[in-house]
Amino acid sequence: MAPLVVFGTRPEAIKLAPVLRELTRRGVPYRVCVTAQHRELLDPLLKLFEIPVHYDLGVMEPDQDLFHVTTETLSRLKGVLRRERPELLLVQGDTTTCFAAALAAFYERVPVAHVEAGLRTGDPYCPYPEEMNRRLTDHLSRWLFAPTAHAARNLRAEGVDEGRIVITGNTAVDAVLWALQDERFRSTPPPLEIPEDRRLVLATAHRRESFSQGIPRICEALRELVRRHPDVEIVYPVHPNPNVRKVVEERLRSLERVRLLEPLEYLPFLKLMAQAALILTDSGGIQEEAPTLGVPVLVLREKTERPEGLEAGIAKLVGTDPERIVKEASPLLESPQERARMAQAKNPYGDGQAARRIVEVLLSSLRT
Repeated sequence: MAPLVVFGTRPEAIKLAPVLRELTRRGVPYRVCVTAQHRELLDPLLKLFEIPVHYDLGVMEPDQDLFHVTTETLSRLKGVLRRERPELLLVQGDTTTCFAAALAAFYERVPVAHVEAGLRTGDPYCPYPEEMNRRLTDHLSRWLFAPTAHAARNLRAEGVDEGRIVITGNTAVDAVLWALQDERFRSTPPPLEIPEDRRLVLATAHRRESFSQGIPRICEALRELVRRHPDVEIVYPVHPNPNVRKVVEERLRSLERVRLLEPLEYLPFLKLMAQAALILTDSGGIQEEAPTLGVPVLVLREKTERPEGLEAGIAKLVGTDPERIVKEASPLLESPQERARMAQAKNPYGDGQAARRIVEVLLSSLRT
């Protein structure tokens, strides 16, 4: 087996790194092609996880849109696929890179393995374009590695053959558990010092569907939280997308006890997460990582494809309404018992063995 692994963003690199590590451990050769859909956020992960890059498509350009990423990935991957003729193509998640790579592989009759299959909100435009990216990728794929039983049920409800579905856990948990044991994590200092008499609230928001109204409303909620809670310090690593950065800086830059940071590398960001009393985020990956670190999460979206965290009690869905965000955050900041109740919930997203299960299935399938 010699898979071609294609990815282009920070979350894909984090979640595929455990699979690449397991392939290496088993002596399985592979080739890596990056689209560099998000160049500045991707490159530090390649170095951290020591991922060899055999092809770099370099599709990123300023103010790129979905048409650009999709068409450039398709056209540039065509030559790679014809040169490599891989036994399979491995992709992860719901990015435009993921979907376009799966489509290119389909055109070349290369079977696709999809890591993190079956996530659904049921709304094609929430999140946008990720919901349709993952649906289409799933139906282009031969192997569907569902992270949870809920995700597997979604696939069965769409008529996917049972033989294509394997429940593995989420590789995000594998990555966090690896990082916690790595000497580089232990020796990494916290990215900033928080005074002892203050509590850290970590905020991130970058979803495309929040560009027009959601991001300004989230900023309003953050302003109100620091006003109501004088011992709270909000730290917000701001996504470089100008649709996010411009709005956040205009509304929060001058506010006391709100620190706006450049995007952090993976290990310092995990350190920051572990320091937090509460996380406010619209990130899917953080919803999966936070339970391992025992940090409650308020999900800044109207819908989530990760209901397992809500059911387990480690997360709450609060949307982007400022009043609702403040209403749900305040008890967690005022009551140690309420926060502890959420923080102690069991992680529903995996046990750290997802990569092993994925590689075992692929090896078994291709040897028969």
